[in-house]
Amino acid sequence: MAEQDSLLTSSPHESSSSILSEISNVSTKAFVLAFIVGSCGAFAFGCIIGYSAPTQSSIMKDLNLSIADYSLFGSILTVGLILGALICGKLTDLVGRVYTIWITNILFIIGWFAIAFAKGVWMLDLGRLLQGISVGISAYLGPVYITEIAPRNLRGAASSMAQLFAGVGISVFYALGTVVTWRNLAILGSIPSLMSLPLLFFIPESPRWLAKVGRENEVEAVLLNLRGAEADVSDEATEILDYTKYVKEQQDVDGRDFFKLFQRKYAYSLTIGVVLIALPQLGGLNGYSFYTDSIFTSTGVSSDVGFILTSIVQMFGGILGAVLVDVSGRRSLLLVSQGGMFLGCLATAISFFLQKKSWWDTGTPILALISVMVYFGSYGLGMGAIPWIIASEIYPADVKGAAGTVCNLVSSISSWLVAYFFNFLLQWSSTGTFMMFATVTALGFVFIAKLVPETKGKSLEEIQSLVTYSPPQDSTIF
Repeated sequence: MAEQDSLLTSSPHESSSSILSEISNVSTKAFVLAFIVGSCGAFAFGCIIGYSAPTQSSIMKDLNLSIADYSLFGSILTVGLILGALICGKLTDLVGRVYTIWITNILFIIGWFAIAFAKGVWMLDLGRLLQGISVGISAYLGPVYITEIAPRNLRGAASSMAQLFAGVGISVFYALGTVVTWRNLAILGSIPSLMSLPLLFFIPESPRWLAKVGRENEVEAVLLNLRGAEADVSDEATEILDYTKYVKEQQDVDGRDFFKLFQRKYAYSLTIGVVLIALPQLGGLNGYSFYTDSIFTSTGVSSDVGFILTSIVQMFGGILGAVLVDVSGRRSLLLVSQGGMFLGCLATAISFFLQKKSWWDTGTPILALISVMVYFGSYGLGMGAIPWIIASEIYPADVKGAAGTVCNLVSSISSWLVAYFFNFLLQWSSTGTFMMFATVTALGFVFIAKLVPETKGKSLEEIQSLVTYSPPQDSTIF
């Protein structure tokens, strides 16, 4: 437990550097390279999300686009997300984790260059669609790959830290979009994927995928590559092989159909994964993300100041969450994160109510700013990365592909629902909209407290055995 003790004693100012130091100290070159590839993928995802907002006016002007044309460009990303979600599970199971990373990076690059050299709307939309498909695949693939290769004491921290780069990508592209032309910004967006391609020659395949497809003789060699030539990986290899053998025996009994995921024994794990993935979206994440400027403007807050402060707070929350995820555990961070998002939604609703009634005019903008900062800071602390970490931990190999498809579809559809209806809800009632989000986050807190198990410090095989058949008997908060 020495690695965990060093995390406990590190100061907040050393948070991110201590995690990276731990990763490099206890892991091999192969794992560090795999972590870099995962981080580049998350950063590329953030760049895609952050691209459209600062470039809207210049793209519309240069290509003579209508509002409808640009709206299609923005929304077609979601279509790609759904298409990617439909194929992600089957693809990663069929060709493996590393070859699928190759595919997603190539799609990222083609998408960016299609946008950069677009002469009309069809090329622009094609590039965005390809990006959406790639994001739809990699949203689940990234956490799964890092989770399957990481040592158990660093699994949560490595996954959280990699996902943190998505937020960095969004912030970087918001800033660059104010000083770089939209075509050059698209070319810059391809750099993370171009950097990843040569590294893919040196990263290993997931040992759990190798065991699943019958390449058992390669498992121990890959584990030695990941843990170090002097490491004793015999117990870990045996655990992976024994559990994979058991899963295959169950496949022979239950079949290999996609709908096997919906058998009763997987009901608990499927519920956990689907609800955790949907909670941030249904709790207003896209409403806050896409319409932060409208929220600030409506309540009298400077958009520039609000965005800068919100980005800093979300980044700090993400770093703090990455430090604590393997110390305090997933479940505790989820509870704190969900509770903070509830308070943020509630405070936003109150600020709109006060603004509508013209009460406390001097304090309302401050309350609105604080509420948005609390929401994004709390989201970064836990609900940003941990749902995907848990979803990548709890499913056995025989249903992991199907579960990835379902989780990705739920995320994409719930994200689209909130993004589409948010403006209509604001026109109905700004206060009522955020009270709805507050209600969802409150229900989510209860769900986490009662049903979500702690997975810190357990092997993937232990976790999957725990959740496959029935929920734990003791599910109290403490």
